[in-house]
Amino acid sequence: MPSPAVRISSYVLAALALLLVMQFKLLPCLLAGLLVYTLVAALAPLLGQRISGDRARAVVVAILGVVVVGLMVLLIMGGISFYHHEIGNPEALLQNQVMPLVDRARQQLPSIVVDHLPDSVDDLRQMASSLSRKHASALQLAGREAARSLVHVFMGLLLGAIVALSQTSGSRSPKPLAAALAERCRQLTAAFRQIVFAQIKISLVNTALTSIFLLIALPVAGVNIPLAKTLVALTFLAGLLPVVGNLVSNVMIVVAALSVSSWVAVVALAYLVAVHKLEYILNARIVGSRINARAWELLLAMLAMEAIYGLPGLIAAPIFYAYLKRELEQAELV
Repeated sequence: MPSPAVRISSYVLAALALLLVMQFKLLPCLLAGLLVYTLVAALAPLLGQRISGDRARAVVVAILGVVVVGLMVLLIMGGISFYHHEIGNPEALLQNQVMPLVDRARQQLPSIVVDHLPDSVDDLRQMASSLSRKHASALQLAGREAARSLVHVFMGLLLGAIVALSQTSGSRSPKPLAAALAERCRQLTAAFRQIVFAQIKISLVNTALTSIFLLIALPVAGVNIPLAKTLVALTFLAGLLPVVGNLVSNVMIVVAALSVSSWVAVVALAYLVAVHKLEYILNARIVGSRINARAWELLLAMLAMEAIYGLPGLIAAPIFYAYLKRELEQAELV
């Protein structure tokens, strides 16, 4: 058992590390590293029953490397396929899908909004060109940030694999501070595992219910929502954010339904409200029960982190809050 001074030092260093992660925008690296480490820790014992523990970890890391590369290839191929099937010719997309949506919106929206809508494909193209020129610097910055985040993800994957491979049973006993810091890392990894895998389950349920509504129920009723498959994919991605992600996907679906007719939008809104209520129950049962927290606690943490760090804070809030709750419970303070 480490002394109080060592424990307090480990808490301070852990808090400082998480603060620096957010301050220097290293959250993608941290999440990628935690994901690889968690997967290796979960899968290595299964192989360890047949081969040695060290070799099992190496095999799992190699398998994960192949899986990651394979997923990247599939994502690229899927993006190309999506472009050809859903978008195709950009000119045809503007003419056959975007402008009909604008025309239907003219019939649904008030005149103060209609006056700002484009009258033709040429107006729409000019509006897009004007916006791109006006925000060229912001677009370039966004491109650099996206490339930087991608590099951080790869570095996190590599670091997570290296740390997982370094966990050997024959290593010498660590010093007190190192042991205390290792315990902080174990608590953070456990919190990450609780939140991420629980949220994936919730997102899958939301996506399944949304798919039934958009791809089965509405087409059977003779109603086709524009870009329904895209909305289903976005529902899964947005659903990975607790509580707020479901709100984002709901807004996109209602806007798409409004482009068809007002009654379709009302039906979609009623259905999505029911799904949203279900998500609160799922959060309370799946996420809240695992970290012993209520939905309002998670929402409050997300609001505070979003106000400080923006979208990265929104993503990190559930994991950091779960980690804080685990440390407080271990210290018997809550």
